[in-house]
Amino acid sequence: MDHEISLRLGAFVGFFCMFAAWETWAPRSTMATPRAKRWLSNLGIVIINSAAVRIVFPLAAVGLAAMADQRGWGLLHQFVLTDYVAVIVALLLLDLAIYLQHVMFHAVPLFWRLHMVHHSDMDFDVTTGVRFHPVEILLSMLIKFSVIMLTGPPVLAVLVFEITLNATSLFNHSNVRLPRALDRYLRRIIVTPDMHRIHHSVVKNETNSNFGFNLPWWDRLFGTYRNQPASGQDHITIGLQQFRDPARLSLPWLLILPFISTTGGYAINHRGDDNK
Repeated sequence: MDHEISLRLGAFVGFFCMFAAWETWAPRSTMATPRAKRWLSNLGIVIINSAAVRIVFPLAAVGLAAMADQRGWGLLHQFVLTDYVAVIVALLLLDLAIYLQHVMFHAVPLFWRLHMVHHSDMDFDVTTGVRFHPVEILLSMLIKFSVIMLTGPPVLAVLVFEITLNATSLFNHSNVRLPRALDRYLRRIIVTPDMHRIHHSVVKNETNSNFGFNLPWWDRLFGTYRNQPASGQDHITIGLQQFRDPARLSLPWLLILPFISTTGGYAINHRGDDNK
């Protein structure tokens, strides 16, 4: 608990630098927009999000888990489980909650307006993994707190999950190329960049697939898994059809995007064969 912030910050900076260096040294695809401008916007919104979370939620998720543990709150406290089993079950429940939350942010029009900030990026790199509207981040924290209160996960599980979620989000948004055989193997146990890149396609029924951040199992279980984009990985177009002007993707514009922009006729149940 005393070192929770340092651990999370250190892990974030370490993983960010590693994946940023990797995609700089061996990028999978050429960026459509200038990197410096995108990074200024994407990392700028991270600073705003971090400040907003600290102001609105002085008690972090790990602290809430410690409180729930002390008071015996949550489903897992109703069973006699070994520490090891409790951590594993909690990690699975937390990851399932993130998957369902992601689906919800695509399914509910009001939430989709917020989530468009993430999908409006016309490129796909490590900074895309942290590009979320502040209101979406605050709503996500509320959902995460609710899940912690309901499930009562061990403190260690929450700390591991928080670090892992940051690391995997940076990894599966990285503009890196994995050998095809390695990708096929890895996506059995973790969401890979090629798997998640499909989720950022302009094709709607590809955007409505591959919702997982950590584990790929939920997409397979609930029928939202897509193996490859129709155009192939080397020809996929990233972003949303209604946001194709790089000049309108500055930080101020990202902050007001949910309130002034069209959703582009988007709907979660749009999973037909057309590519509109």
